[in-house]
Amino acid sequence: MACSIVQFCYFQDLQAVRDFLFPHLREEIPSGAVRRDPSKSTDWEDDGWGAWEETESQEPEEEGNTWKTQKTSWLQDCVLSLSPSNDLMVIAREQKAVFLVPKWKYSDKGKEEMQFAIGWSGSLNVEEGECVTSALCIPLASQKRSSTGRPDWTCIVVGFTSGYVRFYTENGVLLLAQLLNEDPVLQLKCRTYEIPRHPGVTEQNEELSILYPAAIVTIDGFSLFQSLRACRNQVAKAAASGNENIQPPPLAYKKWGLQDIDTIIDHASVGIMTLSPFDQMKTASNIGGFNAAIKNSPPAMSQYITVGSNPFTGFFYALEGSTQPLLSHVALAVASKLTSALFNAASGWLGWKGKHEEEAVQKQKPKVEPATPLAVRFGLPDSRRHGESVCLSPCNTLAAVTDDFGRVILLDVARGIAIRMWKGYRDAQIGWIQVVEDLHERVPEKADFSPFGNSQGPSRVAQFLVIYAPRRGILEVWSTQQGPRVGAFNVGKHCRLLYPGYKIMGLNNVTSQSWQPQTYQICLVDPVSGSVKTVNVPFHLALSDKKSERAKDMHLVKKLAALLKTRSPNVDLVETEIKELILDIKYPATKIQALESILASERLPFFCLRNITQTLMDTLKNQELESVDEGLLQFCANKLKLLQLYEAVSELNSSDFHLDTPFSDNDLAVLLRLDEKELLKLQVLLEKYKQENTRTNVRFSDDKDGVLPVKTFLEYLEYEKDVLNIKKISEEEYVALGTFFFWKCLHGESSTEDMCHTLESAGLSPQLLLSLLLSVWLSKEKDILDEPQSICCLHKMLSLLSKMKVAIDEAWDSQSVSPWWQQMRTACIQSENSGAALLSAHVGLSVAAQISNHMTEKKFSQTVLGADSEALTDSWEALSLDTEYWKLLLKQLEDCLLLQTLLHSKGNTQTSKVSSLQTEPLLRLSVKKLLEGGKGGIADSVAKWIFKQDLSPEVLKLANEKRDVENPDEPKDGVNRGFLEVSEVEADLGAIPDLLHLAYEQFPCSLELDVLHAHCCWEYVVQWNKDPEEARFFVRSIEHLKHILNAHIQNGIALMMWNTFLVKRFSAATYLMDKVGKSPKDRLCRRDVGMSDTAVTSFLGCCLDLLQTLMEADVSRDEIQMPVLDTEDAWLSVEGPISIVELALDQKHIHYPLVEHHSILCSILYAVMRFSLKTVKPLSLFDSKGKNAFFKDLTSIQLLPSGEMDPNFISVRQQFLLKVVSAAVQAQHSATKVKYPTEEATPTPFGKDQDWPALAVDLAHHLQVSEDVVRRHYVGELYNYGIDHLGEEAILQVHDKEVLASQLLVLTGQRLAHALLHTQTKEGMELLARLPPTLCTWLKAMDPQDLQNTEVPIAVTAKLVNKVIELLPEKHGQYGLALHLIEAVEAISLPS
Repeated sequence: MACSIVQFCYFQDLQAVRDFLFPHLREEIPSGAVRRDPSKSTDWEDDGWGAWEETESQEPEEEGNTWKTQKTSWLQDCVLSLSPSNDLMVIAREQKAVFLVPKWKYSDKGKEEMQFAIGWSGSLNVEEGECVTSALCIPLASQKRSSTGRPDWTCIVVGFTSGYVRFYTENGVLLLAQLLNEDPVLQLKCRTYEIPRHPGVTEQNEELSILYPAAIVTIDGFSLFQSLRACRNQVAKAAASGNENIQPPPLAYKKWGLQDIDTIIDHASVGIMTLSPFDQMKTASNIGGFNAAIKNSPPAMSQYITVGSNPFTGFFYALEGSTQPLLSHVALAVASKLTSALFNAASGWLGWKGKHEEEAVQKQKPKVEPATPLAVRFGLPDSRRHGESVCLSPCNTLAAVTDDFGRVILLDVARGIAIRMWKGYRDAQIGWIQVVEDLHERVPEKADFSPFGNSQGPSRVAQFLVIYAPRRGILEVWSTQQGPRVGAFNVGKHCRLLYPGYKIMGLNNVTSQSWQPQTYQICLVDPVSGSVKTVNVPFHLALSDKKSERAKDMHLVKKLAALLKTRSPNVDLVETEIKELILDIKYPATKIQALESILASERLPFFCLRNITQTLMDTLKNQELESVDEGLLQFCANKLKLLQLYEAVSELNSSDFHLDTPFSDNDLAVLLRLDEKELLKLQVLLEKYKQENTRTNVRFSDDKDGVLPVKTFLEYLEYEKDVLNIKKISEEEYVALGTFFFWKCLHGESSTEDMCHTLESAGLSPQLLLSLLLSVWLSKEKDILDEPQSICCLHKMLSLLSKMKVAIDEAWDSQSVSPWWQQMRTACIQSENSGAALLSAHVGLSVAAQISNHMTEKKFSQTVLGADSEALTDSWEALSLDTEYWKLLLKQLEDCLLLQTLLHSKGNTQTSKVSSLQTEPLLRLSVKKLLEGGKGGIADSVAKWIFKQDLSPEVLKLANEKRDVENPDEPKDGVNRGFLEVSEVEADLGAIPDLLHLAYEQFPCSLELDVLHAHCCWEYVVQWNKDPEEARFFVRSIEHLKHILNAHIQNGIALMMWNTFLVKRFSAATYLMDKVGKSPKDRLCRRDVGMSDTAVTSFLGCCLDLLQTLMEADVSRDEIQMPVLDTEDAWLSVEGPISIVELALDQKHIHYPLVEHHSILCSILYAVMRFSLKTVKPLSLFDSKGKNAFFKDLTSIQLLPSGEMDPNFISVRQQFLLKVVSAAVQAQHSATKVKYPTEEATPTPFGKDQDWPALAVDLAHHLQVSEDVVRRHYVGELYNYGIDHLGEEAILQVHDKEVLASQLLVLTGQRLAHALLHTQTKEGMELLARLPPTLCTWLKAMDPQDLQNTEVPIAVTAKLVNKVIELLPEKHGQYGLALHLIEAVEAISLPS
């Protein structure tokens, strides 16, 4: 019941507003930090972003501090206005403005709350250089019958430095523009209609007042309301048709020129006032002297108050009827920044015919009417004091003024004097709160003779002044006129206090009574927390202690709160004091509040709470019925019942009760109606589940022996008409309450019968008790699985609950399902603890069968002989229908339990690198989740687990092949070989293969191997897309894709992967590499493709594999039948999203040549990245048809290159392929030299590399390049790098061996030239002298620098020469030279 500050709205993105209005305050600006990319900014207008790029970083230290200050206090430099109906907020600065609208949204905590979101933003200035100085958001009342008195729409009024006042809609559409004075607008204020509180108060008209440096303009509210409505209708019609040409009615306004005052900063329009005869005589004497004459009736005057300097506060009085109101013949102007469509449509009713006329209208300024002089009548003269703001109270009797001395002065408006002053409030912001007394809160006692009449008398009104001191960061609430401070809050130093001072425009004395709008008198905007708050002040704070029983009660409540906080050793003394205090309180509402605080105390023992409540109850019963509040009596009685229930349950839980009977497996089998084999199967299943669950360290909520504090117990339960209900509490609190009731019973430490009887007699329904019992059972899974005896206790408890009166209706239709058992099945379906759910389902089935048999026997005994068979038939149908549901549930829970066991299992393998994506915990399963997960839900959950474990596709295949091993009809050789290959892996995986095998058996359809591989493939590529640096995920995805046997599924999955994840990155990589003309650097790859250069290399390799797989699948899909996707019988009722496999089967046939075309491009890109090739533009290898076909839908038929290709293209392609072959051989040579002397293909960081020479030959075939040229070049490169053994093998594939022999002859000459001419040995020189002159000359012409490997043994070279002789025909011109070479090589090899 104290003063409070309440948050009622939040900002969705206040930083975006700040960034728009203050571009230089962005996070990236100070101290040379990296600026944000403008292309990634929020969707503001482009013209707002230019300013921040021009900022200069002079004097960085000072600028940094200023920037930090502005970053937090930026709201102080804005023009701010909030609609009193809270449907619009305007934040403006200079030319820009942002309109914010409230929307209901869910917060991060899942709670629904109102948030201000950006509705419109842009620039409001029409003339160059004009800035916003003031703004108002005025809600306009609806004229519709169905919503009379409610706000229809909100008009935004904005004043500018140019003197213009413009009116806008919520969407930023300009409705009306008025130039009433050529000076800047200083302040806009509004007054709306208020019903007079009593006949002595003058009824005030609505008006909008505009303050200029030397004038005040007041616009009549009725005229403004009609004009704005007309303008809005015209804009809407013009936007729709453009044919309207009707002028809205002109505005009626008055303009007063204020005289005898130096400067004016702010103003308040008090309204029309009528003087009393005495005041009339006094005023006449002051003005006219002793002989002044007065009229018989006092004149009506409009009063204005200004603040500024000389005088500090000025009072002006304008006689009504002294001047004629002016009509604005300026008519209307519409915003020049409207969209062209609206502008053209609106031009009809504006009467603008052509472009030249439009320009003329814009250039010609409207005529400004002269002001009527109005002299200041009197003021508060203080030459050194300068006023800063004035704020009129809601009753128009008081005004608060702030000045530059840090004072807040309270003025009496009628007498024109200062009546109070507060010091120490520099830069203060002020507002008012008016509180009306609630008549129903008065004390309902006969002895209460209030001066304000009985409870039906008029309501009293209190006014409170709210002062926000930003220097101190404090918000204070003061009672006026001379009252104390009633509230103070620390709110921060950067807030803005908003006090509109008006409500809804367009109401009158009839419509204002039809509906009371939800308006906020005062609001505090906090930019730091991004919230909007309001202040709630109870009426009683305005009353003095002498007159207020409420104040006395509040004093007793505070005394009680202090007493509850003290730690006293004497509890009885504290109890006595509390009883005296609560009995002294008069107000029933305060009494309830006091009792609530007592019951919520944690320091008082239970017996104290019971005694205090009992004493209060006895006192109320002893009073007369008329003087006792029914609500208080009922509240007290309900709390007493709850305390008695708590006491009874606590006594039962603390009693010494134990079940001494031993419990064997045979007893359990009888209890659950299972045979030995079924019980053993259940125990094995639960044991495996328990082992895996323990390994995963799942935490279960654990309460201390089912103890619940009485305070918490009272918070959870409530009585409604003698029925005990549970409040809306969280799942953990629900379990805690159930634990308090049933945990001891489930452990056999409390009497089950007594507990059920106690709870039933307290008013708890059997359905509620069943829900509580199941919540405890299902949440305490770990303890239950460790103690099988609890199953017997659950059976007993369930039997007792089922026998309660309203649990199972005996007259229930025998052919329908019992709601009682359906409730239990629903709880089991929703539970994520499958072990406990399975056990409770077995117990439920057993109890259901027991009760059904009992009811059958009862019916049988009551029937006459003629109806025996019919009665038996009815009961059999009822039993069979419910039993079928139970059996279906048991099968589903067994499946779910096995699946949960599998998903909790972990192998012992420790991979070198684990991604953060693989460490995220898996969601726990329930039958409900599986039923709602669609046909692919089971496979999807297993695929997620496989991703976390990073299991290879071979392991999945191995577990599946165990089924075949168990089948004796099929040969085992191949399978045994498979076992041997992965025996080491299996040793590390522990129980995973066995559990996978069990899962395959349990789900033969859902976990069919192709389906599982498809889901794994998709899961890996989804996770790779989240973090493209993890290239191994994409590699593993392609592995799973290749393991899919059915070509239809394989084709669909590959096509979906390409379209969803790959084609955009692939095209980005293509254009980047074509732009730079080489393999791009890491920075460029990250910028354009979103991954590093090494990841791009792997990505392109995987794309190549995918496209080749896609082509292979397309070839073989015609030979394979479309698969039939079945579902297990227990899961036929699944609903939810379409599975990945179903989507894959719906994919269209690909266009094979188009995929092949992309595959060629991918091979080229992969080669460029793999070997870091330079001066290669991939797209330059294709003509225009080829380029246009890239990145199109692979199922579409595109125009592809055909026929003979331009020789220039073929030449460029050949050069590229030869580069690739050279780079491949070089990479092969360097890897062989360093690390891999025996392998032919070198491994890459993400798997085995491609056979590049073979790929180059294949590319040559598709690119119309001579394949033999590529093969010959490959052979030449192999010999060039000294890999002669591979060269000999490669020679066999070359067709034109004569050309090859000529090339190899040159290579042999280079080797000999190096051996003889460049080593400069004595033997070499002697040998050179003996060689034939022709050979000698030929060797000298050779350039050994072209050789990549000069350390080739001479014996190997001898082999090469012999190979050349074999390849060269005898008639060849170089045959003789080859013979000489043989002699030379033999001569060199002799000395060695």
